[in-house]
Amino acid sequence: MKQATLHQLKVFEVTARHGSFTRAAEELFLTQPTVSIQMKQLTRVVGMPLFEQVGKRLYLTEAGKELLATCQDIFERLERFEMAIANLKGLKQGHLRLCVITTAKYVIPRLLGPFCQRYPGIDVALTVTNHEQVVERIRGNMDDLYIPSCPPENVDVECHRFLDNPLVVVAPSHHRLSGRSKIPIQELAGEPFIMREQGSGTRQAVEKLFAAHGVPINIRLELGSNESIKQAIAGGLGISVLSHHCLALDRESSQLTILDVEHFPIQRHWHLVYPAGKQLSVVAQAFFDYVSTEGREMIESSLTYPSAAAPAKELNPV
Repeated sequence: MKQATLHQLKVFEVTARHGSFTRAAEELFLTQPTVSIQMKQLTRVVGMPLFEQVGKRLYLTEAGKELLATCQDIFERLERFEMAIANLKGLKQGHLRLCVITTAKYVIPRLLGPFCQRYPGIDVALTVTNHEQVVERIRGNMDDLYIPSCPPENVDVECHRFLDNPLVVVAPSHHRLSGRSKIPIQELAGEPFIMREQGSGTRQAVEKLFAAHGVPINIRLELGSNESIKQAIAGGLGISVLSHHCLALDRESSQLTILDVEHFPIQRHWHLVYPAGKQLSVVAQAFFDYVSTEGREMIESSLTYPSAAAPAKELNPV
């Protein structure tokens, strides 16, 4: 491996992450033949195949998986060194990679704004995805910090709760149950539900609650984003269960209402998570400390939410 260059290792890491020469070339601003040549040269240096191609996708061989783990360790150590040097110079600069659950995208930018103003030399990469993909990225150690809605199972992590994320039943403002108090959950049987895709933490929480009370869920429609779900509810296609936070900034909220259903809100929480044993970079530690000490108060003071405990009422724009 003495003949392998740092550039080749970087090209390999990006190619392995995307499973595609084309997408790796796009991220690295290289041509696809250049990426292919670099990988052929690195394969010769290693002496074993690093990829196998099935259809249009590349998959890592066992040697490739070992090399990817080594590359991630090398790049993480180099980044920590660069940030440590910057910190010794009295600066906070470098990169911060965050991966957050879909519902957290409504509040995390409000945390990132003041943080980036405080440390203007920091570049932030924010990945927003569902719970299943967040867990996969944790397993692959692909980011600095993760914000899921519940601690991942079967993954050894450091986990710190930092903000409540209640889930409420949302319906069109003209819904037949609008205005009623303490609606039995059994009355939702047969209601057309608009749900997130499989792998969504919100969906898992809803299915678990309904199963516990023997209530079937009539899923009319699956959608991949909370914005599209809110539009579908407003259009009269059905009801759903959403994070209270995703309603706070809704500018068309007069078309929606929170139903006061028994066993709701489902109490969920967002957590700051990173793999156990991982040494946080200077920048990641700075963001972790910032969120832990200031983030919760900042979010709770900046957003106004309609009451979910009161009888169902229309959501007024904030």
